[in-house]
Amino acid sequence: MTEKYLAQPDLDFIAQVRELGGDTLKKCYQCATCSVACPIAPEDSPFPRKEMIAASWGLKDKLITSGDIWLCHHCGDCTDLCPRGAAPGDVLSAVRSAAIEDYAQPKFLAQAVNDPSKLPFILGIQAVWFAIFAFITMNAGDFMTKVFKYVPFFDWSHAHEGEHVIAQADFFSTWFVDMTFVPTAIFVVAVFFLSLKKFITDIHENAMLEGKTDKTSIDYKELFQALLRVVPIILKHQKFNECTTNKDRATPHMMVLYSFIGLFIVTSIGFVLLYIFHAPGPYSQLNPLKWLANISGVALVIGSGLMIKNRMANEEQKTAYKDWYILWVVFGLGATGMLTEMARLAHLAGISYFFYFLHLIAIWNLFLFLPFSKMAHLVYRTTAMTYAEYSNRK
Repeated sequence: MTEKYLAQPDLDFIAQVRELGGDTLKKCYQCATCSVACPIAPEDSPFPRKEMIAASWGLKDKLITSGDIWLCHHCGDCTDLCPRGAAPGDVLSAVRSAAIEDYAQPKFLAQAVNDPSKLPFILGIQAVWFAIFAFITMNAGDFMTKVFKYVPFFDWSHAHEGEHVIAQADFFSTWFVDMTFVPTAIFVVAVFFLSLKKFITDIHENAMLEGKTDKTSIDYKELFQALLRVVPIILKHQKFNECTTNKDRATPHMMVLYSFIGLFIVTSIGFVLLYIFHAPGPYSQLNPLKWLANISGVALVIGSGLMIKNRMANEEQKTAYKDWYILWVVFGLGATGMLTEMARLAHLAGISYFFYFLHLIAIWNLFLFLPFSKMAHLVYRTTAMTYAEYSNRK
């Protein structure tokens, strides 16, 4: 294992870190103020000073296999107190983006997500995809009805003369959407599974090498128990609240987190109601499921809006393309969802379909690229925090 970190400096990695937002890296002169200032760094081998050294030297393997880059919550305390303006928080954020790209497969997707020149191409493919399905839904007629009437999990018995067109539209609008998102979900889970398997092995080897754990092997049962202890810390945003410089970031982050949890619950229940109990929506505004959906949607818009506002107001914090990409996708997802519902309630069918079309593109952007974008930190940071808890890190 020691030979693993004796490689020559990777100059391309240094350039990558600077391009991803760590352009202040070379200002660091190793005074260790950042490690002393950080309120959440472990006493045992604290960050981010050692990470700044490794990044300056281009030690890519040492950095991206370290769980410590994920324990940093980018609160800004270290950056605020750095006497040289080296912005360690921005550097570690850039290193995390490089790590996401390194672990995710296939790599061309990770590279495309972080390349602004590829954005029109990505959006164009998604727009064409859903436009084709919209055309089929609206124009297929009896031919598609005959082709798909034997599709399992859908009851065609209600599609009689008076309800035929409505039933057909309801079916295609949900079936075609699920034809896209169910395989997407399976793909994302598979990518994360393969990535995390390697990630856990790497951070364990790194921890043993640097003396950050007393564990000689990984006990996955104990690791799962550690996860159960970490989840409440995440739900309470305990680490965010320990920071001082950008403590106000905790509330918008919590709003976005809980809105995603609420929308996941709504989507899961809706999926079961549609395909198991054959009870398609839309549901009454008095339905508890609709209440949860609306509250979650409003929280998502407000939370992500506040995050964008805070980014714009904080001129000292480096905000790279990868940050703006995910912030606007999340905001767009919430905004188009709420506008779709408002247009539907106002009986503005054409406008409602238009916003729903944009909403589908936003959802697909978020979930298809979940393992490749900044959103992947939800998985990697949770795993790193779990390992730190499991390894008895002080």
